[in-house]
Order: sequence, then structure tokens, then C-alpha cells
Amino acid sequence: MTDSPTPDIIYTIVDEAPELASASLLPIVRSFAGAAGVSVGTRDISLAGRILAAFPEHLTEAQRQSNDLAILGELVKTPDANVIKLPNISASVPQLTAAIAELQEKGYALPDYPEEPATDAEKEIRARYDAIKGSAVNPVLREGNSDRRAAKAVKNYARNNPHSMGAWAADSKTKVSSMPGDDFFANEKSATITAAQAGDAKIEFAGKDGSVTVLKDAYPLEEGTVADATFMSVKALSAFLAGAIEDTKKDGTMFSLHMKATMMKVSDPIIFGYAVKAWLAPVFEKFGPELDALGVNPNSGMGDLLERVKDNAGIMAAIEAVTGERPDMYMVDSDRGITNLHVPSDVIIDASMPAVIRAGGKGWDQNGEKGDTNCVIPDRCYAPVYDETINFFKANGALDVTTAGSVANVGLMAQKAEEYGSHPTTFEAPADGQIRIVLANGNTLHEHTVEAGDIWRACTVKKAPIENWIQLAIDRQRLTGSEAIFWLDANRAHDAELIKYVKPALEAAGVADKFQILAPREATRQSLETITAGKDSIAITGNVLRDYLTDLFPILELGTSAKMLSIVKLMNGGGLFETGAGGSAPKHVQQLVEENHLRWDSMGEFCALGESLNFLADSKGNAKAGVIGAAAEAATQGILDNNRSPSRKVGQPDNRDSHYWFARYWAEALAAQGGDAELAAHFAPIAAELAAKEEQILAEIAAVQGKPADLGGYFRTDPAKTAAVMRPSATLNAIIG
Repeated sequence: MTDSPTPDIIYTIVDEAPELASASLLPIVRSFAGAAGVSVGTRDISLAGRILAAFPEHLTEAQRQSNDLAILGELVKTPDANVIKLPNISASVPQLTAAIAELQEKGYALPDYPEEPATDAEKEIRARYDAIKGSAVNPVLREGNSDRRAAKAVKNYARNNPHSMGAWAADSKTKVSSMPGDDFFANEKSATITAAQAGDAKIEFAGKDGSVTVLKDAYPLEEGTVADATFMSVKALSAFLAGAIEDTKKDGTMFSLHMKATMMKVSDPIIFGYAVKAWLAPVFEKFGPELDALGVNPNSGMGDLLERVKDNAGIMAAIEAVTGERPDMYMVDSDRGITNLHVPSDVIIDASMPAVIRAGGKGWDQNGEKGDTNCVIPDRCYAPVYDETINFFKANGALDVTTAGSVANVGLMAQKAEEYGSHPTTFEAPADGQIRIVLANGNTLHEHTVEAGDIWRACTVKKAPIENWIQLAIDRQRLTGSEAIFWLDANRAHDAELIKYVKPALEAAGVADKFQILAPREATRQSLETITAGKDSIAITGNVLRDYLTDLFPILELGTSAKMLSIVKLMNGGGLFETGAGGSAPKHVQQLVEENHLRWDSMGEFCALGESLNFLADSKGNAKAGVIGAAAEAATQGILDNNRSPSRKVGQPDNRDSHYWFARYWAEALAAQGGDAELAAHFAPIAAELAAKEEQILAEIAAVQGKPADLGGYFRTDPAKTAAVMRPSATLNAIIG
């Protein structure tokens, strides 16, 4: 799927709404960049593309696909890397199996996903598919730390055109509920690896009968690595969930579970499954064997469960009876009856919690009515951030977005840092016993006594990423002069080890007085006080908080996280430019298919494009790239100044309209600039033609709306059909080429 062996810029092929938008935008980008001699190639990191790359022996020669993720994983380790990375699906099991089924229907002879692998062959197939689940892409590409902030133009627009915010009442019953103990936070142990401890460790389970099973061999621990281990007791989890359901009923609020079953692809689906079992506890108690026989796996959610039991009248009646006794349920889609517990990938904490907070602490129940909700976040590692935010707005009212400052983020994520890199080292305890990390020198680093089913995980962050992260924070603070806070809790084992790196580094650089180190709860409060006063703050955080905060604050400040500048300064000198944290927007696809209207906002792509071109100009000394980069930034400003972003409603301008306007503003900026006469001469007639034919182009785009659109697939669309849908203006296409 590569257009050129060494393109100047790589633009990723992804999934769902951003990929549909690419069918319209990428031809424009290629046309404009090509005029400056800049080549734009592609690599396929879509869910379907990754599935196909994993099973070449099952496919014909023509069907085979290169492992573009692995190729990009090597590229980002080089100084030449310049990648524009769009959001891709972090697949849950239901998404993965749906993608496999679609590809099979299209004639790809892929093996089925083995739910319960029995043979060695099935286990090997399952292992290949499991490697595609969850956050399989980001850890491979993020060979650098994160610099995420709102572009100045975007922030100014948000202030001048405030988005809707729900009012907060002081007596709101919305709250966060978390486990009181025996969670990942409580049980965490951490240490920094010494030279004597370095080498290939292993993770073992020691049973009460004296047997020892190696859970993971060759677990590399380099000197200077911060290595953690922790577990969650499922007995404590089950008791907490049962109590949270009763507590919700007593309060008269809605029950809502907020997890990250996509990124935390081993631990969080299990926790999600326990919530399904807690909600339907009497059903599982009475019909356990029947549910097992029907292949019910609570980790797959209520949607899968209901599909499997729909023909069993006894179970269905029992479910109905239990549901009648339960409190109201937070709904993903009340019109379609999709509940909070339907699919593990439907309620993603970093999007769902800001949505509740932005709405004044409100969720939607099964009747489509707004109400207060009990936000259940079992583990306490990051729950205090949301708890403190809710408490702050109850006391102070909603954020005034017309005057609010901004929270930028410097995030530690390089080389699979912290929990998001823990998938291969997360295990369900097979029985009662101990799980331990045994070092290369034979000593035990960490050990936990566990019971059968307990969720145990280990994670690491290496020395070089930590040092790079601290330096990036120092650089950002120096450039901005903003308040700067390391969100680290001295009472959490992992954070305490990071503080041992942070304090000496700040002192050595002579800047210790310009930074604070606060636990997440205290850091949340201070950051909210700062932006309420109209000032800016830099949140310097670990990997998970990076992800959570770069949704929370932008959604409060801007109404969306999709318009963030997201720059990954790769440690070997290259650049990765992410197009915002807006997910892959499956609901947008649904609307396009039904009404031929795509409301996806490509602002993240516009921002990333400008940064990528500017980086190319600086890193390669390509003056023409700098000219088209500056013009792209001017076009981005034009989109905001003239309110050319997509509307949500059919019959109004959509994503395709915004691309016409972006092309026009881009061409006009290039025609007007005086730095490169050749480019000005090339784009002057293009700008003139785009302006002269405005009415015709917009009419051609508008004419297709209101009718169903055929993409020829969902996870693997037909390129010709998609191009026809996304490039409906023959006039625009003729001008762009």
C-alpha cells in the first residue's frame, strides 16, 4: 500500500470517519505538496490492513498486504521520519470479529477468531489476532514523547464562538465511585533497575502446591528502567460493583461504568465483564451452566450476551426481571437501546467522562432523558482527576469558555511507557498463589499473593524516555512561561520512582523553581483554578493521564479534542504529527451511510499538515515546503475565521465543503505570498478558478446529501465507491486533479 519507497511525508491509512475524510482531503494535499516537489506516500495501519498483514499464508498473492505498521515502527526510529498519523481503531473483540467476518465475506480466507483456543494451531492464530487488539498501533509509532496543545487560532476561535456547556447545580448528585482498596493503586510496587539487576527477567506464577509456571520469559529490564507490578482483587472488585449498583439505586441516579477496554485490552475487558456479571448477578447465579453452554462471555458485553440468549425464554424473563429492579442505566444510544454495558469499546473513559462533565454532570437514560449519574471508575489511579473536576464545577459552576485559559500537555509515552505498554504483561491469576518478577540475577524484584482470577500486571518506563520527557517539559515551560506541573503522586509507588528522576534533573537545569510536583487530585484543582482565571498551565504527565487530559481539557475548553495540535518529537530526530484525539467516530460513518453527510471535522488534519510541512522545511532545508506549510496554516485560520467547519445536520455544509474551502484558502495564500514567485504563479490561476466556480462546486457537493451512500464495506471500503462518495464535485476534481 505504499505509493513511494521514500516519500517526504507518510500519511496513514486508517479507519472509519478520518479515513473517509482522507478520500476527499488527500488528493488536495498531494496536488498542493506536489507543486513544491514534496511527495506524500501512504501506509496502511487500519484494522483491516493489520489483520491482512498478519495472515499472508491464508491469502492469494494479490490479496497480501505488507506489514505497514512494522515498517513505520522502524521508520520512526530514524531522523528522516515525517508521519501524519490519523486516529485508528483500537479494536475490542467485537470490533475485531466484525472486521474478520467482513473480510471473509469479501473473499479473504482468514481464520476465525478462536474464542477458546484448544489446539496449538488455534493458540497461534489467537496470539496473532490478540496482537492486533487494543492499542496495537500507538506504542509502535510513539518513539518519542507527546507535546499536545490547542493551536492559537483554534483557542481564539473557541473563545469567540463558545460551544454549549451544561449548567452545574451545587446539589448535583453526579459523583465518581471507586474501589476503597485492593485495586491497582493500592497494590502497586515499583523499583528502578540497577546495573546488578539488569537483563532478561521472567514473570512466574507459583501455585500453593509448589508448582511454578512461567507466564512471560525474556522480560527485558534495562538499567535505569522504572519497573512496576500490581494487581486488582476480583473479590474486592465484585463487592465494590455490587455496592455501587445499590448505591446508585439509593441515590436515584444512573449507573455508568467508565473504562478503557480498547487501550487496556487485557485488564479492562475483564473488569467490564465483572460489571456485566454484577448487573445480572441473579441471572448468572441461576443460569450459569446454560449461559456457559450458549458461549456467553460477559467480557464481550450485554449486546453479545443478549444475542446469544434471545431464544431462551427463561433467561430473557430473568434478565427482564433483574433490569426492573436495577437503577436506570447510562445509555450510549437510547433510541437503539444500546446501554453503557453493551459493548466494552462503546464507553471510553477519556471521551465519556468529559462528555458528562461538559453536560453539567448529566448523562442520558433509556428514555432519552438527562439525569445525574454515578460514574463508576473502579481503579483509583486516575479516578481522582474526574472526581475533583466534578467537585470543582459543583462549587464554582461551569467553565466560562470565553475567558478560560488552556491546559497543554507534555506526556511521557515513548517506547511503550507505563500502563499502556502493559498488555503482554497482564495476566489473570490461574489459581491461588504468588505472581512474581524474577530478575536475571535470580533475585525476586516484586511479588504479590493473589487469588484465582485476580488481575495482575507489570509495566515499565525506560530511562531515556524519562529524561527526554523532563527535557521536553523544561523546553515547553521556557518557551511559554506558563505554570508547569508534574502530575505525580509521591504516595503512589510508580510516581515516587519518577520523582527521583524529576527533582535532580530540574535542579541540575536550574529551573526547579519554575515547576511544581502535585498528586493528580491537587494538580486537577490547581489547573482548573488557573484556567478559570484566564491563565495557562502545562500538565506534565505519564502516558495514561496524557491520554485522559488531552480529551478532558480540550473538550471543556474547545468543545472537542479533535482540533488539538499533537506533536510527537521522536527521540531520534524525526516527527510524528497526530491529527487530534477525536477517535475514529463510527457514528459519523453511520450518518454518512444513511444520509450522505459526513460531519467529521478535519481541523486536526489541517493543523498536523502545517506542522509536518514546517518540520520538513526545517529538517531538510526545503524552502518550498516552508512556503506551502505557512500557507496551510493561513488556510486553517481561514476555515476558523470564516466558520467553514462541518455542520452536524444533513443538508448543511459537511466535511467535503470544508475541504473545498481549505483548498481555496490554501491556494489564495500561496498566490498572495511573496517568498516564492514560482509557487505564486502556479497557484494564482487555481485560486482564481476555485473562487469563480464556488457556487457550482458547493452545489455539486450539496446535491448528493440526503440519500444513502454505498461505500462497499465498513472496515474495508471499496476505494472507487468511497472516492465517488467523497469527491462528488466534478468541477473541484478537475481543478485539483
